Amino acid sequence: MSRELTLKVVMIVIGLFFLAGIYPLVMFLWFWPHANDIVPMFLSLYVTLGVFMLIAARSPTEHRSLIWFTAWSSFAHTGVMLAQAYKNVSGRPELFGMSAVLIVIGLLLIVLMPAQPASVRGGD
Repeated sequence: MSRELTLKVVMIVIGLFFLAGIYPLVMFLWFWPHANDIVPMFLSLYVTLGVFMLIAARSPTEHRSLIWFTAWSSFAHTGVMLAQAYKNVSGRPELFGMSAVLIVIGLLLIVLMPAQPASVRGGD
């Protein structure tokens, strides 16, 4: 399997994974307990990012900035989650597991990042 095809498959899997957050988002808003207002905000961002990852999977080279954003925002979100889990701010041990998932997502995207097109690098 070529590197580009592998990246496309990874982007589709990540896009579907993020898009799967639509169900808990809708359920959370439908039965809104007002106990935690942060969860639906993050879910809405990840669902939106999932849609754009699926669109970008058609031509990853043209969507390098989205791939970089997805990778580095995953690392940033992981840093916050690990700090919260370590300080027991939220009292949610599942943050460690989600952190691992986001680290894998970020690493996969960076390792598979497509090269810049020759026109951008200064080629003909």
